[in-house]
Amino acid sequence: MVALCGIDGCLGEYEARLLPHTARIEGQVIVIDNVPTEVCSECGNVLLKTETISRLEELLDTTSDRSETGSHREFAPGNDPNDP
Repeated sequence: MVALCGIDGCLGEYEARLLPHTARIEGQVIVIDNVPTEVCSECGNVLLKTETISRLEELLDTTSDRSETGSHREFAPGNDPNDP
C-alpha cells in the first residue's frame, strides 16, 4: 500500500529510500549512511519509522571513537528499503 504525503496541499506519495543522516554531537559531525526512510515524491518530506529512530539513537550514543573531524557510520550495510 502506498502512503500519501501528509503535508497540506501535497499530492505526492511516499517512496522507500536509503539516505544519509547527519548529526552534530559535542561539536563533531557524525554521518550515518544508508538510513531507511520514506520520502515524498513531490515535496521531499522525509519520514522515519520508530525503529529507525531508535537505531539512530543507539548508533549516536555508542559513537565513542569520534575524531576531531567527525565520524562516519553505516546504518545497516546492504539494507534494502524494499525488503519486508
